[in-house]
Amino acid sequence: MKDRDNNIIYLDYNATTPISPEVAEVMKPFLESYFGNPSSSHVFGMKTKMAVENARKQVCELLNCELDELIFTSGGSESNNYSIKGIAYANRHRGNHLITSAIEHPATLEVYKFLEREGFRITIVGVDEFGMVNPEDIEKAITPDTILISIMHANNEVGTIQPIKAISKIAKQHDIFLHCDAAQSIGKISVDVKDLDVDLLSVAGHKFYAPKGIGALYIRRGVKLEKLIHGANHESDLRAGTENVLEIVGIGQAAHIVKQDLEELHDRYKYLRDLLCDNIISHISDFKINGHPEQSLPNTLNISFPGIEANTLLDEMEEVAASAGAACHSDDINISYVLEAMGIPVDIAMGTIRLSVGKFTTDEEILKASKIIVDSVNKLKNDVDQICDSSSISSDEIKLTHYTHGLGCACKIRPQYLERVLKSVPIFPDPNVIVGNSHSDDASVFKIDNNTAIVQSLDFFTPIVDDPYEFGQIAAANALSDIYAMGAQPLFAQNIVGFPDHRLPMDVLTQILKGASDKASEAGISILGGHTVEDTEPKFGMVVSGKIHPDKILSNDKAKDNHVLILTKPLGLGILSTAVKRGIVDNDKAKEISQIMATLNKRAAEIMVNYDISTCTDITGFGLLGHLYEITSASELGAEIYLSKVPFISGAYDCAISGIIPGGSKNNLKHIEDKVDFSNEISNVHRLLLCDAQTSGGLLIAVSSNDKEKLLSELLDNGMNASIIGSLTKGKGKISILK
Repeated sequence: MKDRDNNIIYLDYNATTPISPEVAEVMKPFLESYFGNPSSSHVFGMKTKMAVENARKQVCELLNCELDELIFTSGGSESNNYSIKGIAYANRHRGNHLITSAIEHPATLEVYKFLEREGFRITIVGVDEFGMVNPEDIEKAITPDTILISIMHANNEVGTIQPIKAISKIAKQHDIFLHCDAAQSIGKISVDVKDLDVDLLSVAGHKFYAPKGIGALYIRRGVKLEKLIHGANHESDLRAGTENVLEIVGIGQAAHIVKQDLEELHDRYKYLRDLLCDNIISHISDFKINGHPEQSLPNTLNISFPGIEANTLLDEMEEVAASAGAACHSDDINISYVLEAMGIPVDIAMGTIRLSVGKFTTDEEILKASKIIVDSVNKLKNDVDQICDSSSISSDEIKLTHYTHGLGCACKIRPQYLERVLKSVPIFPDPNVIVGNSHSDDASVFKIDNNTAIVQSLDFFTPIVDDPYEFGQIAAANALSDIYAMGAQPLFAQNIVGFPDHRLPMDVLTQILKGASDKASEAGISILGGHTVEDTEPKFGMVVSGKIHPDKILSNDKAKDNHVLILTKPLGLGILSTAVKRGIVDNDKAKEISQIMATLNKRAAEIMVNYDISTCTDITGFGLLGHLYEITSASELGAEIYLSKVPFISGAYDCAISGIIPGGSKNNLKHIEDKVDFSNEISNVHRLLLCDAQTSGGLLIAVSSNDKEKLLSELLDNGMNASIIGSLTKGKGKISILK
């Protein structure tokens, strides 16, 4: 199936499926005409009541259960929550021990973690190298107070089908309830609750061509659950809330189609998966297929390519939609917990992608996708020793952010990790070092004589924008900002380059360097050489050297009590840059944030030195609160920030509320939150915005109360979106964020 707008081949059916046209057609009357409440006794209500019960019958026929054994839910997550919590709370008098496996969906594992905090004892059994649970391990984990075992039917990542019938036999012998999450298996293999002999089974509609937001739960007759949702007596008094008739009709029809076509679908999926697999592995020498070789979902291919990062591979094969088995950021490596439980080595797990086919996948798409994947893998292999042919790809077609897993300064190492590393590095004592790494200042300062000190900083990162020239400009502006923040005058710079010459034409590097050169000229300095290395992804930055009088250095430990804080650029660059990479914001917004990042802090620096300022820093990778904390901790002060005074780029809040937040921003908040007193009125979204990882952000200036209005006025007169956002306070205390 291809995306209508982007012509992208969809191979991520395990994540979600599109709604079948037949399903949509059956739903349509309940969107347009039949709107009655099923609980109403009049004709409007009876029409929808009959539709709900017909859908219940269709799902029950698929699962081979009785009508009174099935309720509709909002999806697989609710079904899992209701099953596990419902059994746990209703049977706590019998025991408080629960068993599950290490490869369950988060909708199960997170419920278990919650119940552990509630006082229940949890046992998580491991799996073998194929991702399969050993029933003997389940039996060994059973204790006299075990009341529930929850094991998924088939794993969503590697496709391994679990031995549910064998586990059920053990559970029955010990009088223990068995719950099975069948979200991933329905529509691909037979799911018969009588054959599996389970007590509870979860269903998620969007996994088999029904709408999102609808699911079902099988509850064997005689099984009692503590209610999860209280209210009126809907769904046989088991789940309160007016029925979602539209989507219930949809899941019913989807279940009907599955029951009718399952054998044909199973064979078709297996054919497509095997065709995809054969076409990939026949052209690649180094790979590993994960999951059970026989007991596996027919549509799922989980494959690893050692030496390649999965996210980089997905960016390279941009015409194919798939999932990564690991996420690599410069601040963290997130291996799939499923692969980790299977004992897959990190270097192999890092290169893992999941490909899953569906009923709309065509042979033509499989052949095209396999070629794209093979070409992408071979292009990224470490042994590629070939310069990219510039005639095969135009620099105008390049989207640089597709060649990297991270964006700009959001790729910085986590501050807590960096602090730990720097504490272990010995410092060579030198009386001429005025500013080193003791207070996390923007640049280092070395005294030459009583009138002159050298200021130097190094900054480089992966692309934050798609255009190479703009990337060069932004990287240069960002590097220069460290010198300006120290109150110094830049003298010259040197380039530092990492470049994948086998993936990108050299003209791209030319454009990056030209952008940096033009920005350096704007700053009034020259670039005097530099250093390059071949890399798997593009990186660029500069070493900038400047000068300053030793008595005029604006270091973090010079901040003064009652000085007012002025910010010269709005926040939200990290969030909006992430939105740009995902194609969520329009070109005008992309150009706006690119312009903000490419704007030098030169004029702000020139203006501020004419006023009574005590310190300054630029807001980059650690976010506003992270860099402010560097000032307050170094100067042993506190600070008060007023959220209503902080400028944000329009659209940043909307993106953040939608969950479009870079990992670096989340890490910043995690690092700083115990050092900050947030008013109860400050939402988590605004907390993240205050910690958003900026690239080439503005200056944060501490100025005396007497000069604050004059400085602000001059900054505004010079076209800056500056704002007084708070002030420094007495005593070494936490930063306070007020509304």
